[in-house]
Amino acid sequence: MSDTTAPVTAVSPAAPATGTSRARRARISLTALQIVLGLFYAIASALPKLIAHPSAVESFDKLGWGHTGMYIIGALELAGGIALLVPLLDSVAAVALSALMVGAFIVNVTVIHGPYVATPLILILPLALIAWARRSHTTDLLRLVRRRS
Repeated sequence: MSDTTAPVTAVSPAAPATGTSRARRARISLTALQIVLGLFYAIASALPKLIAHPSAVESFDKLGWGHTGMYIIGALELAGGIALLVPLLDSVAAVALSALMVGAFIVNVTVIHGPYVATPLILILPLALIAWARRSHTTDLLRLVRRRS
């Protein structure tokens, strides 16, 4: 090799930078998680309460909350599930749904004693991840609210 030639390294022009590719995959994964959780809360969790499915009615009657409590919880879950899909509201929705899941866990442990006691705690983990990862959206929301007031 002469002094004027440099060694050639094999670099694929199609290969993206590792950091940007990883960040892009993380954003896509987080968005997919938000969609799955949003659909879960809106369809699988809220819908049975809002249509007064017999299993939901039985659970809320056992609690002594009746139809009113069932509809309120169903509406909160539906609103949270929809808000998870709205970029400006996703972090706030994740925090609110986490608080709702803490209440669900306490009710499950103290009153219902059912087989799904751990489910609310399991759902808090991805909600906490969304709340943390999308925390800049909360800042944007606060900025927008302050500007309007």
